[in-house]
Amino acid sequence: MTALSSYLEEKRLAVEAALRSALPPAEGPAARLHEAMTYSLMAGGKRIRPILAIAAAESCGADAARVMPAACALEFIHTYSLVHDDLPCMDNDDLRRGRPTNHKVYGETMALLAGDGLLTHAFRLIADNGHVPGVPAGAVAEVLAVVADAAGPTGMVGGQAADWLAEGRETGEAEVVYIHTHKTGAMIRASVLVGAILAGAPESRRAALASYGEKLGLLFQIVDDCLNVEGDAARLGKATGSDAAHKKATFPAVAGLPAAKARADALVAEARGALGTLNGHGGMLADLAEFVRRRES
Repeated sequence: MTALSSYLEEKRLAVEAALRSALPPAEGPAARLHEAMTYSLMAGGKRIRPILAIAAAESCGADAARVMPAACALEFIHTYSLVHDDLPCMDNDDLRRGRPTNHKVYGETMALLAGDGLLTHAFRLIADNGHVPGVPAGAVAEVLAVVADAAGPTGMVGGQAADWLAEGRETGEAEVVYIHTHKTGAMIRASVLVGAILAGAPESRRAALASYGEKLGLLFQIVDDCLNVEGDAARLGKATGSDAAHKKATFPAVAGLPAAKARADALVAEARGALGTLNGHGGMLADLAEFVRRRES
């Protein structure tokens, strides 16, 4: 096992333990809602966004405990977006991570409410981060603003709207970059900024990490685009070819698969370069960029 794979597994297990503790109990009149939230939140996955927050905090001299509630909030928000993406009114997917999607198990109404519950509970978790020892004064308010901007109409939701509006019509690379940097990239950039803010990092380090996050976010979605074309559905846990079927705005669609892969390779180098000002403290983050490029699921 490599140092990176060992690190990812260690942090994934820590995050999943914290996620379980952060969930509301599945009891009372709303027990079915809480069960539906748990179903999707604990369905597996790499937990990349919370791990990015932790790795960024560690690169700035803080430990995982300093950022764990907010790191969990990032995964709550990511999961809500997947639950809503899978709904019949959006991508109408039957499988997610090799299991039936939330609405296939709990129905469309409960899936919609489960997504709403995950999103709103995330902000309670960020507020809870204010009680963690060592968190600088004012940091939680900054994190709330960063995450709200990244998750809302100026970030992920805006990107999703642009993605939906682009379906079925001809698009150019600039529009695809807009969609990708908002739909996916905004929350990845926010993840590293959350770690830096809660660690009390100076502005210069935050700027370097924000630049890294921007490159990584675009890289992540381009790799997703490529996997949708040529990935292994069994590894991905969902169907491939759906982007072409829905005539989605993707890099392979506007530039071709070889050019999309070349752009991904360039973004790895750019992400690593953005970490240069961290004076050797961004090693795990640099390795994570390589991991994102080479992932198969």
